[in-house]
Amino acid sequence: MNATRKLKKSSVGVELVRLLAAEGNRVFSTEQARDLSARAGIKKPYLLEALHHLHRNGWIVPLRRGFYSLASAIPGVPVAHEFEIAMVLVHPAAISHWSALHYNGLTEQIPRRVFVLTTTEARIPRARGKKAKSEGGGYVIGEAIYQFIQVKPDRFFGTEEVWVGDARVTMTNPARTLLDGLMRPQFCGDFSEVLHAFQTASDHLLLSEIISYALRLDTATIKRLGWVLENQGIDSDLILPLLHAPIRGYRPLDPSSQRAGPCNRRWMIQENLPGKVLL
Repeated sequence: MNATRKLKKSSVGVELVRLLAAEGNRVFSTEQARDLSARAGIKKPYLLEALHHLHRNGWIVPLRRGFYSLASAIPGVPVAHEFEIAMVLVHPAAISHWSALHYNGLTEQIPRRVFVLTTTEARIPRARGKKAKSEGGGYVIGEAIYQFIQVKPDRFFGTEEVWVGDARVTMTNPARTLLDGLMRPQFCGDFSEVLHAFQTASDHLLLSEIISYALRLDTATIKRLGWVLENQGIDSDLILPLLHAPIRGYRPLDPSSQRAGPCNRRWMIQENLPGKVLL
């Protein structure tokens, strides 16, 4: 009886993988697998056992509860891109920060993590045990480490749909990505890399777009953007909305660094950059 049951699970699992690959479902949910199985005449009682059997034998990779991807070992099936996997780990989701900088050609540095923007209302998967501790809390799937950055729902904007290979994913656009760098440069390499990204984007940056985005964020980001644009030689008249935004007290130019250095009264920015820091 046990041998017959194992054979049944094995044959169901192989058929399920064949169907998923034929449908192009490199990443799939339990519900998708159930619907596909029903159409193929696979009996419902065998599905969960078949998924367990496939995982144990290295045919599928668990992503989070109820979601899987086909393993790279399956012949003829392209491996799911890390960005494609990110789209099912959390909702809403947008590839962001260092990952988006690199995708948009604004940095040559290749991030070790996949950075994903989501909201404070989203439930993010969390790794446990030694693996989570060794990766600083990052969520590990195979060789990829996913870093989730949560923002308030009204600050989840400035995204676009892009194609990565044959997968359609959501990503922060260049303007939003640059602003994310001003807010959290530690997730974009460092502040000098963010300034380099601004320089790289200067010839095709939509000024009206990035200013309108900044005005929807915090005042520190508004003033940092004004400082950066003015130092790039942007006409002062074009950045007056940033200059006129009310603010109390000085804000550090690099929020990830110590607060030391000369203060720029025009932008209410403390220029805590190498070469300007007073030791």
